[in-house]
Amino acid sequence: MGKRSNFSGLARFVQEANIPSESSLTLVENVRNTTKRSMEPLDCEPPPKKTKSEATKHNTTIKSVQKYDMRGSVPVFSTINEVPDNLKKYYAQRERFFSLYSAPPGCLLDEEGWYSVTPERIADQIAERCRCDTILDAFCGVGGNAIAFAKTCQRVIALDISPTRLALARHNAQIYGVAHHIEFILADYISFANTLISSPKTTASRKIDVVFLSPPWGGPSYLSGSSLPSDSDLSSTGDLVPFGLSDIQPIHGADLFELSRRISTNIAYYLPRNVNLNEVSALIKHDFAKDSAQEFIEVEEEWMGRKLKALTCYFGGLANGQSELF
Repeated sequence: MGKRSNFSGLARFVQEANIPSESSLTLVENVRNTTKRSMEPLDCEPPPKKTKSEATKHNTTIKSVQKYDMRGSVPVFSTINEVPDNLKKYYAQRERFFSLYSAPPGCLLDEEGWYSVTPERIADQIAERCRCDTILDAFCGVGGNAIAFAKTCQRVIALDISPTRLALARHNAQIYGVAHHIEFILADYISFANTLISSPKTTASRKIDVVFLSPPWGGPSYLSGSSLPSDSDLSSTGDLVPFGLSDIQPIHGADLFELSRRISTNIAYYLPRNVNLNEVSALIKHDFAKDSAQEFIEVEEEWMGRKLKALTCYFGGLANGQSELF
């Protein structure tokens, strides 16, 4: 990736981009299976494939770009007593979000980042499933998923509409030594996707293999109406008020999926644990007029110890047993 003077990269990317034609797969069946991914207890050491000390040692060989250091842009807390009440439970999980949280110069999060970042072990699991050449992280936030994708993909395109969160994502990616694998673009995903889809194709175009969707769920209130707090222990979502795709922001979750499907049929959709799976199943519709192979959706439960955190829904070639669709 070439040297960039600022975050905006939409024009250059669109000029080089390649938009795959829409998939001919239209005959689909409902959700095929649910995979339970049980992470190790949170107080255990990270997986041996890359220990914290190894990552820190590797980081010393990566030259940090001073102008991307965002210290002073958001509050940094030394003790939990300094943390606002509404963020204390998230601050207590800071090294679950970023295992290198305290590695110099220290990971940074704004208020929305504290309650929306994907825990690192879950992000790493999703990144392993999404191995590819180029992945588009449509709502990168403070960079939790983008950093994980940079470990398994050749190139990561990270979008966010907030210049602050995008800058924090680049800051955090430098701590992990992967910022050079990520292209940070300040853009609204809806506008970006529409421009990308409508741009002319060229022989020098670049293909996006996978689109990762982790759109805003409406903040911590996405479980509103439930008698259970968001971090309660449970083995199912039966006691939770269903989360509808209409609650997705900035547009209806079904419309967001359809738009993304025009960029790539390989989509990983990160959704609340109480999402209405009937609505997820309906994202890919039957077309009995065509004799096509059935396409399935794989739903993966993301667990941290005894806590079910979220669901990741895999479409196209990302679903288990459908690699031929990639």
